[in-house]
Amino acid sequence: MARYTGPSCKLCRREGTKLFLKGERCTSGKCAFDHRSTAPGQHGAARKKVEEYGKQLREKQKARRYYGVLERQFVKYYEMAEAQEGMTGENLLILLERRLDNVVYRMGMAASRKEARQLVLHAHFTLNGKKVAIPSLLVKPGDVIAVRESSRDSAKVKELAELLQSVVAPKWLDVDKANLTCKVLNMPERADVDFPFEEQLIVELYSK
Repeated sequence: MARYTGPSCKLCRREGTKLFLKGERCTSGKCAFDHRSTAPGQHGAARKKVEEYGKQLREKQKARRYYGVLERQFVKYYEMAEAQEGMTGENLLILLERRLDNVVYRMGMAASRKEARQLVLHAHFTLNGKKVAIPSLLVKPGDVIAVRESSRDSAKVKELAELLQSVVAPKWLDVDKANLTCKVLNMPERADVDFPFEEQLIVELYSK
């Protein structure tokens, strides 16, 4: 499957905000966005008048890049959100929060969603006791995510387990830091999304 492999900081500069795509680096003095926050390209620093469509597009791109989802997959999530009861924008963000790679990141077993996706792809986790390697799987209440027994002795997992100790997981996840497991207590809510999205702009974009 295709995946963006260019500089992560370039995406933050294009969206004009930190998307926290590189873990601890984004909060350190080495963050490229702190040194150069203008959009990439020859005319990135020039002031441009942003029309309503531009605002809607940027908000959609911001959400897509924040969660590491490609366009076709993002459209599928939107269609799922639209078919559900309630507000489409909130439904969309909740679906993205339920992705397995996002849950691995939220529980504290990865420094970024990109790293979480790689760990899932390399089958370092189990879902309800079964090996899983699909980052886009949507978790539900009662699901248990755990580090595989065969992966617990690896240097990388031990390093991430230390990171886990300092992470505060959202209230919809019950993380057992000692056993490297996480149980989904309930569905995430809009208030659990810790990034200031204006999801109504995304709904307006796809409603045209």
